Amino acid sequence: MSAHSHENCQALLGTLSEYIDGELPADLCKEIEKHLEGCENCRIVVNTTRRTIDLVQAPQQSEALPDDVRERLFKRLNLDTYLREKLSNGQGG
Repeated sequence: MSAHSHENCQALLGTLSEYIDGELPADLCKEIEKHLEGCENCRIVVNTTRRTIDLVQAPQQSEALPDDVRERLFKRLNLDTYLREKLSNGQGG
C-alpha cells in the first residue's frame, strides 16, 4: 500500500453514503475512485458498506417447510404440545 494522506480518507468517509448512492458529481466520484485505487483500507470500507446495504435490501427468502418435515421437527423438539396450546389460546402461528 502506498503512503498517502489520511486526510483524504476522512474526506472519503464524510461522503461515503452519497458516493455509494451515486449522488456525487462525476468529478468528485473520479477523485474518490483515484483515492480508492491507492488505499486498501478505504476500498475495504466502501466494499463492506456496499455489501451490507445489498444484504439489508435483499428480499428475505422464507421457504415453508413441507408438512411432514414440520411435523417430524416439532415432534423431535417436543413442540407439538406447545403449538397445540398456542393454537387453542387463539394465538395462531
